Parts: sequence; structure tokens; C-alpha cells
Amino acid sequence: MSARDEPTRVTPQLLQEWGLPDPGDSKKSRGTAVIIGGSSLSAGAVVLGGEAMLRVGAGKVAVTTDASVADVVRIAFPEAGVYESPGPGEPMTDDLRSACEGADAVLVGPGLDDPEDALGWLRRLAGHDISCLVVDAFAVGALRDVPRSDLPASLIVNANLDEAELLLGRPVDDLFSELPGLAQELDAVIHCYSAVVSPSGAAWQLDDGGPGLGTAGSGDVVAGAITGFAARGLAPERAAVWGAWAHARAGDRLAERRGLGYLARELVRELPAAVLDADGARGDVD
Repeated sequence: MSARDEPTRVTPQLLQEWGLPDPGDSKKSRGTAVIIGGSSLSAGAVVLGGEAMLRVGAGKVAVTTDASVADVVRIAFPEAGVYESPGPGEPMTDDLRSACEGADAVLVGPGLDDPEDALGWLRRLAGHDISCLVVDAFAVGALRDVPRSDLPASLIVNANLDEAELLLGRPVDDLFSELPGLAQELDAVIHCYSAVVSPSGAAWQLDDGGPGLGTAGSGDVVAGAITGFAARGLAPERAAVWGAWAHARAGDRLAERRGLGYLARELVRELPAAVLDADGARGDVD
């Protein structure tokens, strides 16, 4: 394991050594994921995140989103089963609760436009038997309002810099000196930009990616990729590293061909080829 002040650099060789789970011979053997999010302001977030799950190899995805945009999501993402979110203060339906408890990983947060709504979702999920929970966007800011003991043992936080600073309560001067203590305090794996840290103090540094990743929807893609790898059966630390690296590598591939200005939807489509790059293979995805 890495010392806190000596993060392990993430390379294709490292990922080759780690490997990926055998996909088996059916969509169920490749893992099932649920994404909770979206709103009338940002219906596309759950589409980007959900498709990213499939593009990194998960076999089955369900989406839970606001009733006002559910039909839009059904059309835009025909591969997914789509549930309508309960209203404010309402519990999950039996079908949705069963979907979350039966999933290999659940992602909450992409596209939610109300912090109270995000908190409501964390409270709905609290106490349920969820294999791995990935928290993103407004749900990150709500984490401290829910007892850690009520959340799943396997917890991954996908935070941008603003969200990391909100959790810490102060500016972040250096990711690798600030985040390990937070990961230990939250008992969660944390991904923030170039850093992945675990509660044990192990840390990984990503050197790939570039300014092109700073585009609308990019965070939804990386959150989905991380969740997809978790659904495939990777441990939280490795799911976060694999997902963050594949997202960054997809950006590098696009930048090599197109320069700055690629879109998040293009990042999603580039993910399978990025994963192949970690195995020493190259290929273009249309």
C-alpha cells in the first residue's frame, strides 16, 4: 500500500496487473447498476452517467429520475429501465427499493438540482442493504447530514474541488495532503480530479486527462464509469481508479484527434477504447 505522501501513479501497466473481472456470459454476470438523479434542468445527466456504466462493461442499468423527464430519458436511453422518483418526503416504492438492494452498485446525485432533494435521497437509501453506494454532485454536500453508520459499508465519493472543500470546510491546498484524512473520517474512497484516496491512507495519482475534461457533463461520465466498474465487482478503490483513469484516457484520445472542445457524450463513446488501452490494445469507437 502507498504511504500518504507517496501516491501510486496510475499507469496502464498497473491496471493490467489489477485486471478486470471475467464478464461471464450474460448481462447479469457483468453487474447491475442503478443511477438516481436528473431533473427538469438536467435530464441528460442520468443518460450520460448510465451509458458510461454500460460502456465500461456493466451489463444492466436502471435509472430513477424526476417524473417530468422520465419519458425523455426512456427515449434517449432505451437500454435502461426507468423508474419515476417519489415526491418530496415520500419513500421509495417497493420496486425501486428492490432494484437498489439488488444492484451491485448505486449512484446518487447526477443532475439533481436541489440540495434538499439530494439529502432526501440519501435518507431514503440509508439503512438499506446496498452493496456499494457512489455519491456525486449535490449528494456529496449532503453526506454530513446523514449518519455514516446508516450508509452502506462500501462508499465512494466522486467530488469536484468545490465539493471537496465543502466537505472539508476549508480550501484545498493539496489533494494528497488534504483528502486522506477526509477519506478516513468519512470511511469512504474519494475521487477528486487527479487523486483517488482510500480510508487506509493509500492514494493513487492520475497524470492523464487535460483541460478538455472541463466540460459540461464530464463529471456525470466519470461518476458513471466508477459505478460501472464497481458494479462489475471491483473493490471501491480499484473501481474509482479504473473509472477515473478510463475517463481521463478517453479525454486524451479525443484531444489527440480533435483538440479542445469535445463533448461529454463523446467521452462516453470513447470509454470502451480507453479500457482497451489499459490492456495494451488500441481501437477507435465511433
